[in-house]
Amino acid sequence: MPDMRGDDQTDSMEAQMAYVDGFLLPLPKRSVQAYRRIAQKAGKVWREHGALEYRECVGDDLNVKGLVPFPRRLRLKPGETAVFSWIVYKSRAHRDRVNAKVMKDPRLAKMMEDPKAMPFDVKRMAYGGFKVLVDL
Repeated sequence: MPDMRGDDQTDSMEAQMAYVDGFLLPLPKRSVQAYRRIAQKAGKVWREHGALEYRECVGDDLNVKGLVPFPRRLRLKPGETAVFSWIVYKSRAHRDRVNAKVMKDPRLAKMMEDPKAMPFDVKRMAYGGFKVLVDL
């Protein structure tokens, strides 16, 4: 009797679902343009090595009522805003291949030589890899 659960189909679909690296970080408002320059260069590197999308978003409407707003979650200091970023890949395996190439790219290595030179506190950045749950 055929398996009615559709596990083979589910496994196949999961293998084809996109994978996303997500980032959330505090950024001094005075450093937004410096961060933009770095992000534009980094985004080009990621895209050249195969990332499907690269997005960097700066906080705009962050003080929502009734929920935990980003400023409180990130423990933003006065004069800081939130940056929410994501990079989309074909799969987790694709992400791993792309990131391996990106980390070896001399353009990125040069930018990351001195974490203290970054326009934000790297130690306060949150990062994680996510399986896409819904893609409409």
